[in-house]
Amino acid sequence: MSREYFIGVDLGGTKILAGVFDGNLKCLITDKNKTKAALGYSGVKGRIIETIRGALHLAGIDISRVKGVGIGAPGTISKDGERVLFAPNLDWREVPLKTDIEAELGCPVWLGNDCSLATLGIHKCELDSKPNNMVCIFLGTGIGAGIIANGVILEGETQAAGEVGHMVLDTEGPVCGCGVRGCYEALASRTAIYNKIKNAVENGKQTVLVEDDGKTLTKIRSGKLRRAVEAGDKLAIRVLDETCFYTGVAIANLCNLLNPEVIVMGGGMVDQMGETMLPKIKDAAFSRIMLGAREVRIIVSKLGDDAGITGAAVLAYDNA
Repeated sequence: MSREYFIGVDLGGTKILAGVFDGNLKCLITDKNKTKAALGYSGVKGRIIETIRGALHLAGIDISRVKGVGIGAPGTISKDGERVLFAPNLDWREVPLKTDIEAELGCPVWLGNDCSLATLGIHKCELDSKPNNMVCIFLGTGIGAGIIANGVILEGETQAAGEVGHMVLDTEGPVCGCGVRGCYEALASRTAIYNKIKNAVENGKQTVLVEDDGKTLTKIRSGKLRRAVEAGDKLAIRVLDETCFYTGVAIANLCNLLNPEVIVMGGGMVDQMGETMLPKIKDAAFSRIMLGAREVRIIVSKLGDDAGITGAAVLAYDNA
């Protein structure tokens, strides 16, 4: 009997990652490409298909042996799972991603929120305890979260639950990409870090993150930021400390509201700097969590980049 396979895709603001999984949900191979959001919906859709086909090529597997594809997309997903209703980091509104990818690949596709699916992947394939109540927070280009309440993913009335990045933490803070002032994402994401460092450099602050001319600031990847922090760069350390502080405040709010058993940290910044960030996050969180909710554990995911594709593969596996 021929083996069947599943594809998990994690669509991010800066990169697309696709993984080929066997029937035991073991990841066999991955491929990735830059998202290039500036290409618009049609261009990014083509890059998703290219990444899926690239992963299959590396695995030596024909699409005919794929039982289903799961895609985690950033933003709000329609209740029927057909469309991405709103993805601010991609500038998408009402795009029929599921049906478009199905038409190109000729196999079933399931669509979900990227953070909810990463949470599903961590819950099913990483945590042995299978906690009934948990929150996963993902720090990267933006900030998102997935929530498991009483054993199931919390989706909300219109599938919009988990937008933790848009909790307002400072009403006088910078304007977020969503248009609201002071969102957690506008204060602590990698995009926020870039904006803070850019403003500081324009005001004469020194940092190793600029180019040789001492003025030009290119994109700041998580690894580049980690190296600057390790080198003792004062500006990099300060903005990372601010990210840890606001993350701790956000966690305290979530714990006081939801009383989870565990908070799991993930995303590009945490993959690179989790052990450095975790003590500072805990300090900010536990000083604000109400006594009855302080039994919560705050940990770093070991799945790293694979959390999103794992959860997307679980979505396909559970529905195929």
